[in-house]
Amino acid sequence: MILYPAIDLKDGQCVRLLHGDMNKATVFNNSPADQAGRFEAAGFEYLHVVDLNGAIEGRSANRPAVEAILRAVKMPIQLGGGIRSLANVEAWLQAGLTRVILGTIAVRDPNLVKEAARLFPGQVAVGIDARDGMVATEGWVETSRVSAIDLAKKFEDAGVAAIIFTDIARDGALNGVNVEVTGKLADAVSIPIIASGGVASVQDIRDLKARQGAHISGAILGRSLYVGAIQPSEALEIARA
Repeated sequence: MILYPAIDLKDGQCVRLLHGDMNKATVFNNSPADQAGRFEAAGFEYLHVVDLNGAIEGRSANRPAVEAILRAVKMPIQLGGGIRSLANVEAWLQAGLTRVILGTIAVRDPNLVKEAARLFPGQVAVGIDARDGMVATEGWVETSRVSAIDLAKKFEDAGVAAIIFTDIARDGALNGVNVEVTGKLADAVSIPIIASGGVASVQDIRDLKARQGAHISGAILGRSLYVGAIQPSEALEIARA
């Protein structure tokens, strides 16, 4: 299992939200590049970055911060938030990202996502953020009528590298990851699933690994890392076992 430390960008700063509410943001580092360097020094091998402003505005709003992160670390980086066109995808990959995450556009235009996956094999992931099982879009401001599982099934055999699944009700709350719902999604499709939202302790990592059924390929760590509830060395040892 791969563990992805998360850097969420709001107004150029490294923040964590509670339940995706932009008005409930806690700033943990004024320098996202510095934070990325700390995660790399701690032994993490892959970085997860989200442009929160971009997710709401539909454009890359924190590009300078992302570019600073790219200069600061050597580990691969995946980015989501506000990437809504093939041109955006190509530009970010050319800028040095390893993988882009397509969320809102996956609901609006699944064919665009499939085309991106075809053009850039292994470099396109789908972000599925769900509230009560239904996919939320526009930076979680709107809730669609599409279920997480139905959306995921649209990308079977499309060549997407992974699905990052976030249970919004758990995100930023340190209440524990939703193993059951994440597992049901993993069982429903053959695409690798990365769990996000609510990973509060190393026990959550153990539970994700131990569940019966399809393998959960990764987990994203946010607030639990920033407040010290999870120690990187212990988490990485469990994930790699």
